[in-house]
Amino acid sequence: MDAKLSFGRLNPDFSLTLKKRVHEYFDRQEVRKRGNRKLYIKTAVLMACAAGTYYLLVFAALPGWLSLILCALFGLNLAAIGFNIMHDGAHGSYSQKAWVNSLMSYSLNLMGGCAYLWKQKHNTNHHSFTNIEGFDDDIDVQPWIKTNRNQKGRWYHRYQHIYWVVLYGMSYLLWVYSKDFKKYFSGKIADTDMKKMDLKEHFIFWISKAVYLSVFIVIPALQLGWPKVLAGYLLASFVCGWVLAVIFQLAHVVEDTAFPLAEEGAGRRIEQDWAIHQLATTANFGTGNKLLSWFAGGLNYQIEHHLFPKISHVHYPGISKVVKDVCRQFSIPYIEYPTMMSALRSHIAHLKLVGAGP
Repeated sequence: MDAKLSFGRLNPDFSLTLKKRVHEYFDRQEVRKRGNRKLYIKTAVLMACAAGTYYLLVFAALPGWLSLILCALFGLNLAAIGFNIMHDGAHGSYSQKAWVNSLMSYSLNLMGGCAYLWKQKHNTNHHSFTNIEGFDDDIDVQPWIKTNRNQKGRWYHRYQHIYWVVLYGMSYLLWVYSKDFKKYFSGKIADTDMKKMDLKEHFIFWISKAVYLSVFIVIPALQLGWPKVLAGYLLASFVCGWVLAVIFQLAHVVEDTAFPLAEEGAGRRIEQDWAIHQLATTANFGTGNKLLSWFAGGLNYQIEHHLFPKISHVHYPGISKVVKDVCRQFSIPYIEYPTMMSALRSHIAHLKLVGAGP
């Protein structure tokens, strides 16, 4: 089906006031909404760490125990590149220059993904239709995980609050080797039709996959042999996938977030205003933890990110105060968990609850 879904105009003053106040915040601070020197330094640090770790793993004669530690750290490094560099680039919030944003978004291709598919899956579907079944690909983890009551239940979902620990670690490999190809060949994201790729994007897709396999598997295997490389690759992939999945799930799949269904009829419709819908389906967590905020690229400020995806994550702590004030003014709930662990407990409780249902 086409991704045609409309939102109502209930309480439109909220959106107008929110945009006005955030705009005034940047005027007062006299800063641009895109990335700044802090982000660019972080980019250099993360890319240098990734390159250095790769070199040590492939070309240095390291003891096995140290190689395993570095593989796990490499997985964390890849996740951080995704959170900070790729994510801001794909949203166009990394730089004022479009070509820089595009270049940063292609860091995903170096990690085995596809920036073109990501922008449609994430920027278009997930951000426009957050937590709406059939539209938001991020909540479609079927048949393995039932994320909400609108999805079909299976007998093993009653155990999903236990086996998620292993399954989330597999998400990176499933993304690179399965989900990208499924979208590529089906032309669909969730149940919606995908915008057709032009010749350039087809070329980039296949070249990127080939380069990724060469850099992450073939070259290391020629240097170290297949057994060591597969062990290290699987460990790094598990760590990367687990961290990526947890950060994204805690932002939307918890006890307090909503999973509305689009009303059928002449046109599929959500009665809420779009901004209010984002607040109902999104949660912040651990925003007082500066290390978490740095590592996760501000994605623990998920509410601010969803309301203002074109603003770089380096500004989320500042504008969060503005968003909270406007929410209080209009009596609109602002979902926030004080720590990452409290959000994780809520996520597990949510999985247990919906998994036990029909």
